[in-house]
Amino acid sequence: MPRHVRGEVLAVRRAGAHRVVSLAAPGVPATFRPGTFVKVSESGRHDEGWGGSGAWWIHRVEPTSAFGPTVEVLVDPEEADAAWLLGLAVGRSVRVTGALGRPFTLPREPVPVLLVGEGGNASPLVELADRLRQRGCAVTLLLGAPDEQHLFAVREARRLARHLHVRTHDGSVGERGHVADAVGPLLAASQAAVLYTAGVPDACRPVVEAADAAGVPAQVALRVPMPCGTGLCHGCVLPVLTPGDAVRQVRACVEGPVLPGHRVAWDQLVATDAGVAP
Repeated sequence: MPRHVRGEVLAVRRAGAHRVVSLAAPGVPATFRPGTFVKVSESGRHDEGWGGSGAWWIHRVEPTSAFGPTVEVLVDPEEADAAWLLGLAVGRSVRVTGALGRPFTLPREPVPVLLVGEGGNASPLVELADRLRQRGCAVTLLLGAPDEQHLFAVREARRLARHLHVRTHDGSVGERGHVADAVGPLLAASQAAVLYTAGVPDACRPVVEAADAAGVPAQVALRVPMPCGTGLCHGCVLPVLTPGDAVRQVRACVEGPVLPGHRVAWDQLVATDAGVAP
């Protein structure tokens, strides 16, 4: 069950164009699974109201540290909900709810896997790669970004992945191009039994379609607006296909954010213009 706790801003560090925010969050790491997220809210003066709030994927957890249990979230300074969080002073009290959402499913047997992430959307894949590696899976990681500054987790990926491939749109690091163009060849080369990806719908769709074309099941963590993060407001509905190919709506924050790629009704999803960061 998720925890609703009083936390604290411990540190904010740069990671290229991104920021990694470390939060004290008692009890939250115990409920964490790769792909889940936290809702962070700023309490108002004397707890007489609320300041900002936002939902972010959990990048890393530390069950024990000098500050107790902690979580790290990756924040893009250009996101609409980022300014208030990045503006908080170290030591500021916040309210943290998590871990929330449906996580990635790990294979029962050690099999080759391919993980695909672009920019900061690679953040939930780092802990996933670590856990897959611990299970004996041969991990291939494909990371991409518009340029070097927007790449994320390359150093961690070198440690966790058996094979790492990097693509940037401008060719400043790795090969020039988009990650979606490399998915098909890497699925064949790695003989991956499962593909995992995360990001906004328009970036995830071609990755999932490449997996479908190769006959490889895909799990996708979709990054869409999550106003409440707990399923109460129904503001994060996603269209999915039932076994009979009818379309029904599910809540990204409860039934997702991780979904089977072949079950996402991509045409209807793109039509709703869902794809803004939570």
